Amino acid sequence: MNGRLADPGPVGALFCLLSAAGFGLMAVFAKSAYDEGVSVTALLLVRFGLAAVVLLVLAAGAGALRGLTRREVLVGLAMGVFGYAVQASFYFAALRHLDASLVALVFYVYPVTVMVAAIAIGRERPSARRGAALLVALGGIGLVLAGAASGQFDSLGVLLSLGAAATYTGYIVIGDRVTAGTSPLALAALVCTGATGALLAVGTVRGLPELGFGAAGWGWLTALVLISTVASVLLFFAGLARVGPSTAAILSILEPVVTVLSAAVVFGEVLSAPQWLGGLLVLAAVVLVQARGRRPGSLQQLAHPPVGEGLAAGLAGGAVLEARVGEGHLAHDVAADRARLPGLAVHREM
Repeated sequence: MNGRLADPGPVGALFCLLSAAGFGLMAVFAKSAYDEGVSVTALLLVRFGLAAVVLLVLAAGAGALRGLTRREVLVGLAMGVFGYAVQASFYFAALRHLDASLVALVFYVYPVTVMVAAIAIGRERPSARRGAALLVALGGIGLVLAGAASGQFDSLGVLLSLGAAATYTGYIVIGDRVTAGTSPLALAALVCTGATGALLAVGTVRGLPELGFGAAGWGWLTALVLISTVASVLLFFAGLARVGPSTAAILSILEPVVTVLSAAVVFGEVLSAPQWLGGLLVLAAVVLVQARGRRPGSLQQLAHPPVGEGLAAGLAGGAVLEARVGEGHLAHDVAADRARLPGLAVHREM
């Protein structure tokens, strides 16, 4: 037995799609909160803080925290401090400078950068398929940015989006090695707790954020935590257990699509024809990386979406659970079991 349900049916796929949709709405919730006077630092602190409390309660109730070694606890906390807090800071700061749709498409190149990193460190072997995926992704990002350059182009926002993707790549590559065997739910809770501690430490030095914004701001933050973090992480785990990491990763591609469409509806964001083509090329590259030629437990199976920003603190094969503790999507697979998780993956974009 591999722990996967014997008769998954369409339920597992539905869970993965709902998870991706939740992570995909993260950017819209964040930008809506900004419009109500919420700062980036306040958003990050509230998101990780509330998510940590909810996930710790759920993990404790499920018995996921029992039996954790000191090393597992320290590693989980460190991933939150040095990985997810940094990645999420880049991602949400980018949303201050760029349209949500652009941030989502630029960030979603991370599955391809994970592939490149895996080849660079000898975890995967280069191939024509992987080389084609890289070229397609680079061409897609080029079209997305070229289209933005013809209108409102913010170089800082682009750099922050790329920084989020790069940080998430390191988070996945390192997390793959140091979190194997740890419960995805426990790992997600620890990552969020570590990220909260890091943000509080920074706030103590630089000044804690103002939390006196109105009810509307708190409403958007609540949606960000409950829908785009906790619910998306748990749905991803449930779906992953039924369909496996490969299918979960492919279905998670719905995430940036939801971001683009919801941003168009809520904010009136419109992509140009070249940007639509570029976005499709980025998604095609992700499918090319994930669809074939993977062996069980490969890094591509560990990289989700989050980002998310998903909360993903745990990542599950191939998809990054936002993490997307996200988006926000954390994405990370735990022992090839998947942890985007919890955001895990551990984003996918939590």
